Amino acid sequence: MAPPGALKQLPAVLIADLVEDLGVTEQDLAGIVRANVRTVERWRQTGTYPQRAARERLAELEALHQHLRNTFASPEARRAWMHHATPFLGEMTPADALRAGRLDRVEAALEALDSGIAI
Repeated sequence: MAPPGALKQLPAVLIADLVEDLGVTEQDLAGIVRANVRTVERWRQTGTYPQRAARERLAELEALHQHLRNTFASPEARRAWMHHATPFLGEMTPADALRAGRLDRVEAALEALDSGIAI
């Protein structure tokens, strides 16, 4: 088992996957992991690793991304869910909740969906 905050993918690969698969921007990712957008660009372009706190938040985002892949078969379905307002999130989209720093609420909404709770 990987230690907390360990990434399963290289940061550059993960960032590209998140941007493509979830329909978020590098600027969104920077806000979500609380880093400067130029720092996120550097991780993507040079393959450098984030410092511990940002790496831990990126690892949490990576785990959410895997959960989304397990729940939705296609990238289109994942993007649609990420950008559709839900009552479970107070009519926010999951993407907006991530931007607001509420990765925990997005994970809870996804768990509710997985368990069959209408959200």
